Amino acid sequence: MRAVSANRRRILSLWLPRLPIDRIMRSRAAALPDAKPQVVVIKDANALLIHSLDEAAARHGVSLGQPLANARAVCPDLVVHEADLAADAHMLEGIADWCDRFTPLVALDSPHGLTLDITGCVHLFGGEAKLMQSVCDALTARGVTVSAAIASNAVCARTLNRQVHGRIVPDGEEAATVSLLPVAALGGSEAITLGLRRAGLKTIGDVAARGRNEITARFGAGFTRVLAQALGEADAPISPRKVPPDYIVEKRFAEPVATDTVIAASLSSLAAMLVRAMAQQGKGARRLEACFFRTDGLVRVIAVETGQPVTEATVIDRLFRDRLEALNDPLDPGFGFDMIRLSASRSEIVVQQQRDLDAHVHDNDELAALIDRIAARIGGRRVVVYLPVETHIPERATLPLQAQQHLAAATAADWPEREADEPPLRPLRLFAQPEAIQVIAEVPDGPPARFVWRRAAHAVVRAEGPERIAMEWWRPEGQGLTRDYFRVEDEHGLRFWLYRDGLYDRELEQPEGRPVQPAWYMHGLFA
Repeated sequence: MRAVSANRRRILSLWLPRLPIDRIMRSRAAALPDAKPQVVVIKDANALLIHSLDEAAARHGVSLGQPLANARAVCPDLVVHEADLAADAHMLEGIADWCDRFTPLVALDSPHGLTLDITGCVHLFGGEAKLMQSVCDALTARGVTVSAAIASNAVCARTLNRQVHGRIVPDGEEAATVSLLPVAALGGSEAITLGLRRAGLKTIGDVAARGRNEITARFGAGFTRVLAQALGEADAPISPRKVPPDYIVEKRFAEPVATDTVIAASLSSLAAMLVRAMAQQGKGARRLEACFFRTDGLVRVIAVETGQPVTEATVIDRLFRDRLEALNDPLDPGFGFDMIRLSASRSEIVVQQQRDLDAHVHDNDELAALIDRIAARIGGRRVVVYLPVETHIPERATLPLQAQQHLAAATAADWPEREADEPPLRPLRLFAQPEAIQVIAEVPDGPPARFVWRRAAHAVVRAEGPERIAMEWWRPEGQGLTRDYFRVEDEHGLRFWLYRDGLYDRELEQPEGRPVQPAWYMHGLFA
């Protein structure tokens, strides 16, 4: 085998040919050795076809894509299960999560495959052969049938593992390795495969020996591209299911850990390692993820976000402690975690500021740290700030935004000044949806004298208004009714902000020309 360069790309392709039937067997008690043959069927064009089958069914002559009636003819004892594509996809996602322990670059190869970019990380597992063996042994122990291959690109590895298990293709030997495989291994349509066979091209090597222009003219540019990738003549990029983090550190344990003390200490040490890695490039973390890999294959991901780039390990440690304490679903170690990973999925360059003389900088830092801790406990979407909007419509005058991302803008926002010795024009609490009330008022535009809100009657002793607000006619939903707002106070000293919706004799008229009584709404409460 030739020497392997350190920077070349290596891909591990996994194929789970019996994923649907493996999922059903895993969800039940362990199958007995003499269990009846099992198959999964899927409906296609009003016919039930074999979608997946176990080893016993294959030994009886049942094959994929075969009609169920034909399968029963050759094996009357078949146990039939209905296909559940959503459950299969969910199981594949779970296996992909488990594969994250080997590399963060994991892509789905639907319907029953995975592609892992293992470039630069095989030395952590003792080489390519030991890495592939570890993955396959672990999946087999969990009752999943797997076929694997390693090559320099995804298409070549995928072509191999559909035919041969456990092959590792040295760099530059892709064409020689796949040349003897049947043309069906390229994954082309049945029409292309049949056309190649009719032309006497039974193996990939036979197809590769023909001119590319000839193949393209007959079978299309897409097939030619796949052929070139399988031969190693072109690259085949993958699309990882997750965006690779900017920085990543991890800790593997010889023995699984399950105690809170060890988990917390591990996170603290990982936080220190992550901060040192980011400090070398002058960056801080804005989004952090802690991944806990259980020995049974389950993966738990805990994420926290920050309003400013974090450059201190103690801050990261405190945020994750708060997040773990506030989980509705506590972190269950099961039989223990064999690996913990901490990553900065989003980072930013740290801008140095004058901190010794500017008190406002210290105040902003403390406020941002407080917001981060609250967001870690209750969620970032629940901590909001408000920005002013240039409109006179009350419910549109403010824009709620996440505090962690918009704290600086909220601090610098220019709000209207309140007139000295004047009561506030807007209530402290504004309802998201105005609530209908029953009002007794003078016609046509007098203030309310009495109203009923939430089945409680209120007698008005003071009223200010009206403040007339017309709706914005240029909006797509059209022009609404004019509102007359009143600030009123009842006999108990409670102050309300309510409005009459529509002008009595101009906007509200029945077809006969008679005016309609306007509706009244409660919109807010003063302090």
